[in-house]
Amino acid sequence: MTTGYQLKYWRKAAASPVGRLLSNAVVGIVSLLCVQSAVAQEGFSGSRIRAQITPYQQTTLSAEIAANISKLPLRDGESFKKDQLLVEFDCALLNAQLNKAEATAEVARQGLKVNKRLEEFNSISTLEVDQAMAKVKETEAEREAMKVNVSKCSLVAPYSGRIAKLHVDAYQYVTPGKPLMDILDSSRLEVRLIVPSEWLKWLKPGARFQIQIEELKRTYQARVVRLGARIDPVSQSLPIIGEIEGTHSDLLSGMSGWASFDRAKR
Repeated sequence: MTTGYQLKYWRKAAASPVGRLLSNAVVGIVSLLCVQSAVAQEGFSGSRIRAQITPYQQTTLSAEIAANISKLPLRDGESFKKDQLLVEFDCALLNAQLNKAEATAEVARQGLKVNKRLEEFNSISTLEVDQAMAKVKETEAEREAMKVNVSKCSLVAPYSGRIAKLHVDAYQYVTPGKPLMDILDSSRLEVRLIVPSEWLKWLKPGARFQIQIEELKRTYQARVVRLGARIDPVSQSLPIIGEIEGTHSDLLSGMSGWASFDRAKR
């Protein structure tokens, strides 16, 4: 039996900052459980789930060398093809260093050739020949390293797509690791949803659904292509990925809407 003293103690504890924080946490957990229960009891017929359009692949391209940007031919939103030039850097210094490395390597090769000729006449020791060979390998390695650096003077597109956002301007000086631009593959868009884990009883890859895009006020046919690899233990939900059937130039990454599943057509 709860005494008057205990009630008074609990009320005082609940009025404290820590008590209010714990009370809010309990209310939040109870609310979350109520929402999960409501979702589970909603049923499968005509169920609507929030969905978002995302690109099949996207990335942020960064600088690998320290240099000034000499060419930046595309702007935000413009399209590009695979292997198209996206950024070109001013690499006059790197090219000069490469020329020097190539000249040094050529001198080392000529020295090795002379030493081998002298070796035929026993006019030079084996150690000197070995040292000349090692010098050739060293200078050629330096040349290859410079060629790698020079190859980074031009940044080309890894796939066809569009520029989502530019982080730099032409003639700007950048350092290694500096983000240059965000790009995305616009040729293939995906639909991402989070559904109750109970739907795994019937939801499989290939299941069809409709998605109503709010920005366009249009409905598209889609199908499930992949299921998530892990169920969230708190929300008891699972991410799934779908794709919209057909090609639609009006769809853009970031659009969102409601996906509707019909249990009768699953």
